[in-house]
Amino acid sequence: MKYSELVKVYEELERTSSKLSKTDILSELFKNTTKEDLYQVVLLVQGLVFPKYSGYELGIALQMMLRAIARSSGFSQEKVEEMFKKTGDLGLVAEECVKTKKQVSLVKKELNVENVFKNLQKLAFLGGEGSQDKKLNLIAELLSFSQPKEAKYIVRTILGDLRVGVAEGIIRDAIAKAFLPEKEGIEVLEHALNIYPNYGEIAVIAKEKGLQGLKAVKLKLGEPIQVMLGEKAESIKEVVEEFGKVAAEYKYDGMRAQIHKDGERVWVYTRRLEDVTKQFPDVIEVCKKHLKPKQCIVEGEVVAVDKNMSPLPFQILSQRIQRKYDIEEMVGEIPIIINLFDVVFVDGEMLFDKAFVERRKILENIVSVKPGKIVLVKQIISDNVKELERFYKEALNAKQEGLFLKVLDSKYVFGRHVGGWYKIKPTMETLDLAIIGATWGAGKRAGWLGSFILGCRDEKTGKFLECGMLGTGVKEKKTSPTDMTFEELTEMLKPLIISEKGSNVRFSPKIVISVDYQEIQASPNYESGFALRF
Repeated sequence: MKYSELVKVYEELERTSSKLSKTDILSELFKNTTKEDLYQVVLLVQGLVFPKYSGYELGIALQMMLRAIARSSGFSQEKVEEMFKKTGDLGLVAEECVKTKKQVSLVKKELNVENVFKNLQKLAFLGGEGSQDKKLNLIAELLSFSQPKEAKYIVRTILGDLRVGVAEGIIRDAIAKAFLPEKEGIEVLEHALNIYPNYGEIAVIAKEKGLQGLKAVKLKLGEPIQVMLGEKAESIKEVVEEFGKVAAEYKYDGMRAQIHKDGERVWVYTRRLEDVTKQFPDVIEVCKKHLKPKQCIVEGEVVAVDKNMSPLPFQILSQRIQRKYDIEEMVGEIPIIINLFDVVFVDGEMLFDKAFVERRKILENIVSVKPGKIVLVKQIISDNVKELERFYKEALNAKQEGLFLKVLDSKYVFGRHVGGWYKIKPTMETLDLAIIGATWGAGKRAGWLGSFILGCRDEKTGKFLECGMLGTGVKEKKTSPTDMTFEELTEMLKPLIISEKGSNVRFSPKIVISVDYQEIQASPNYESGFALRF
């Protein structure tokens, strides 16, 4: 398939806001795409060149993309930066630069989907000395062969912001409409995607083998599954009145981990299915020793602890999640405990349809508990509201987030807030904080400030110190007299700008806002030493 044909589809998708129209457009695209190109096309319409959970990153920062656009078009980097500030969209900047570029490639080459896809994948594997220049040259070369519209979407794909308004639900519906019978298709497809969320491969199976092929899809160890989500409950009493006896478990302040074991191999995924296996070699070693089955998938909360085994806030653990190098050093600096709460697969048997209380018993039997390393989450089973409230206070006093209340006969339901698990957390509190920084918005928020950096005043020095970043609570359009819009707040802040570098802006701390927050945590990420958790 020519890349220009896919670009026409991108344009169609961008022009319509209707989910039904987008589904129809993609359905036709998928039907008319060969099985050889379908995998790549499905990923590209998601703005991806690897499945989300793969762990591969293209690693292209904004500044490198500015340089690549400048190099391929002959414009100065300063001119490209100026255009970006006006549009907030480097895709549009690339389109305009290619349209009016000052230098023309002597070699003409028509791009196809396979060529673009494989070249973008190469970016993830370029490492070591000189890798930044190699990446820059690869992008600049792709752009030099591109037509203006092609350049727009290549840049957006590389930056992970395609902007065509296609969520996973639309992709799913389009695959179903293209290849499956109307009545049974969507349910079978959804189940296949829940246990194997590789949309490209699932689309190929649907095209080649239809309903029966999808029914035969099995989960694969080393490929994450969609996780069950909890709903927020107003009170413990409310849940007990509806369900009676429930399992109450600590809701830990850590990283939800989906852990796969296959013999001596172990993989670790986050709630969002990100592969963090490399960042947690200690989890791998503990699970190899203390999970008894040859094969299993368990879920738990990985919590950072200090030398006294007291829990540390998630902000500390996040340093390990984000770390890509010196990992062994971080393992020593920030030890962890694995708190397991569920099991969904053991030695070939899927356990999704078993009641929660049965899965818990299986979990107890397959884990060789090692205090300080791997344990089961703290749990009580009760229908006594006062007893459950005491347990809730105990969780908060132990520096955890609150409780999960789990219905005893609930099945494991993928990826939805459908009941069965209920979160109990403290109500929010309010602080008055100054806006001391922000970033210029992009896309439909171009020309406005957003992602506001909040500061608290140090009483000793009078300096305002960073303590968090906020992007919610401000409206794009005014729907009531009390609403504050991004445009209004931008106009208030513009006269207070004291420095500006790229898209980052700093202000004199004159504008104070009231902010609702869940918790204050120690954090090395902000100069105050603390971070607000919302």
